[in-house]
Amino acid sequence: MIPQYLIDFELNDLPVVETDVIVIGSGIAGLYTAIMASATQNVLLITKKSLLESNTRYAQGGIAAVTAEDDSPAYHRQDTLLAGAGLCSSAAVDVLVNEGPVGVQELIRLGTTFDVENGELALTKEGAHSHRRILHANGDATGYEIVRALSIQVEMLHNIEVWDDHFVIDLITEQGECHGALVQMRDGKRVFVRGRATIMCSGGAGQLYRYTTNPEVATADGIAMAYRAGAEIRDMEFIQFHPTALSYPGAPRFLISEAVRGEGAVLRNIRGERFMPKYHELQELAPRDIVARAIVSEMEATGSTFVYLDITHESPEMVKHRFPTIYETCMQYGLDLSSDWIPVSPAAHYMMGGIKTNLHGESSVKRLFACGEVSSTGVHGANRLASNSLSEAVVYGSRIVERIKSLPEPSGDPLGVSFHLGRKDAPSQAMVEKRLKLQKVMVRYAGLRRNRDTLIRAAEELGRQLPLFQSMLSKREEYEFANMLTASLLVVQGALGREESRGAHYREDYPERNDSEWRKHIVFIRDQEMTEELSDDV
Repeated sequence: MIPQYLIDFELNDLPVVETDVIVIGSGIAGLYTAIMASATQNVLLITKKSLLESNTRYAQGGIAAVTAEDDSPAYHRQDTLLAGAGLCSSAAVDVLVNEGPVGVQELIRLGTTFDVENGELALTKEGAHSHRRILHANGDATGYEIVRALSIQVEMLHNIEVWDDHFVIDLITEQGECHGALVQMRDGKRVFVRGRATIMCSGGAGQLYRYTTNPEVATADGIAMAYRAGAEIRDMEFIQFHPTALSYPGAPRFLISEAVRGEGAVLRNIRGERFMPKYHELQELAPRDIVARAIVSEMEATGSTFVYLDITHESPEMVKHRFPTIYETCMQYGLDLSSDWIPVSPAAHYMMGGIKTNLHGESSVKRLFACGEVSSTGVHGANRLASNSLSEAVVYGSRIVERIKSLPEPSGDPLGVSFHLGRKDAPSQAMVEKRLKLQKVMVRYAGLRRNRDTLIRAAEELGRQLPLFQSMLSKREEYEFANMLTASLLVVQGALGREESRGAHYREDYPERNDSEWRKHIVFIRDQEMTEELSDDV
């Protein structure tokens, strides 16, 4: 029902741009991987907005890596596997925890300035971490500091060419091998970019939901493109909702970092009652899915649309120093983090699933790699451990670059590839209207809590939009909506298939975790039935 390509084309009729490595996306995964690859390859980095606009930019809490003497990779491994609820790849986690510290040193070498206290890297603790191992920058602006430093490097390197404000429509494949990408340029013209390797670093899918901490660019483009190209897509039912996004009239769903709770903030319902102790022994530092569902339960019990986050017991000096970005943002709306209880509620935050890769970032399509949130390396399982995502991008970006060095020359000539559905008519409805309707469907029927009836309703509502793929698409907002629709359908079908509750996936009709039947992954391949594979977590 979903075609291989979004548009009709003849490659022979299009201009061709040649490069060694194509990097799609400009978050930490795209920037870092492009820098590493540029040591031996010519790189074209394509981003649909700008180098500084990505999910990474808004990452507050930090990057998780073992740097303290009282910590160890074994502890980090244990915490990650526990949060992942039986669906992590133990081999992928081993790679992360052992190679993460080297990745952090590489970021420092490339100009990232992490916070320091008493001559040592400053560390904080977040939910489900057993030790303080979260490095941060400028208090709560870690992501911005990383993309700032990396983007400077990218602009300095002569063999990295940057195309900003360009949109990658689809990946061009022939006989299971990716030869590059079909790109729409700023002026609307289309080109075929051919490369020896294509690395998808396009980020997450938060915009599938009405309420999200993600920027507008997070529309699941890479997942949808890879799905159409025939890549295996895994674990789409596992979407992490951040428990504490600002919930205030006129304000965006701004992320209130988990690090605020790591530094002692507590959650209160609208009656002023602290409630997390009755839900989990780790209280405010329980895994995110537990905290998010507890908040929803309290909201329902009190008839409210929010709960409060309270760090007023700390000194104003400490709050302003440790969380300057959050403090200043809240102040814009008349909320003082140091003296006011801050209204918060859950919002879509992170996609654990994505393009299935091996330990070298390779997808099931030859020459197509995936890195960062768009990928499913096996590190996160059913629930990402806080601040593991930035370190995952660096670790697996390095591994991808090493693998690319040993790639043989491409086989075949893709210039004969063409695709025709005979599309004639443009979409009949404004994309902004369609997009809002899709987001509302996902929030209502496939959000934090799900059941068979709501998921079937979601599938039916989304299915009514499938004729879009028979339309002649030409605008970015049309491509984005097609990608959002594709990814939403995968999320819903994955959630319908997993008849249990695990990690970030909660089924009201199957509230218990079922290891005997569901310690396995759900995998999608275009034009094939949903399949299952056993988890290799030990």
